[in-house]
Amino acid sequence: MFKTININWKRVLIFFIIATVISNIFRFNIFEFESELEKLPSWLFVLTSVFFEGSGVVIAALIAISLLNKNRKTEISLFGTSKSKSLIMAFIPIIILTIIGVKNDYELNQHIYGFIAMSGTLLYCIMEEYGWRGYLQEELKSLKPWCKYLLIGFIWYLWHLTFLTKASVGDNLFFFAMMVVGSWGIGQVAESTKSILASACFHLIIQIMMFNALIKNGINGTEKLVIFGVSVVLWFVIIKKWEKENAFVIQNKIT
Repeated sequence: MFKTININWKRVLIFFIIATVISNIFRFNIFEFESELEKLPSWLFVLTSVFFEGSGVVIAALIAISLLNKNRKTEISLFGTSKSKSLIMAFIPIIILTIIGVKNDYELNQHIYGFIAMSGTLLYCIMEEYGWRGYLQEELKSLKPWCKYLLIGFIWYLWHLTFLTKASVGDNLFFFAMMVVGSWGIGQVAESTKSILASACFHLIIQIMMFNALIKNGINGTEKLVIFGVSVVLWFVIIKKWEKENAFVIQNKIT
């Protein structure tokens, strides 16, 4: 008989409040930290800005995960069931964008900046994924899939505070839908690999194609499609092999 897994909604609320408050202090530059950060060398400014913007989610996640682990063991971790495959997946887009290069306003070499921008974006995605997959997906694992991913997408949408900006109702609805679809898609990766890093790779590709502030117009549409196409194809090959190896391990344990 399966043991019922209870959801601690107070823990979810604590996670959401900490993640939203800390992240949006930096995202909306409430205390004007950005003017101080701009005094740093360009490459350090880029990475520091990314770190602070993602800090709220990872801090909230680490607190919530530690509380959750007191009740039950979590399965999703940084490297999941394969450190080597997680790292290979992460290196693929970094190598591609370093080769392509990214035009920038920091007077940095395009290829060096490409490496910095992609590495910084991946770091940001890892920090976010600790929250959405590393904690929240684990907390809500007992819910039916459609309910779980809808709720994760809704909380993810609320965290961005898009409704407080000048975005239209249509823009907000589209963004909410994107968060739900993203929660389902990246959630499938997390289920297959148990890897935050693998999940962050797919989060990364969404950032590159749509929202990324570090790249902006530094690469053109064709280059974005190259990064997307090559990365996703290679990732799916890796994940399929990963799933087969996981199934083999499980089968051996049963027999």
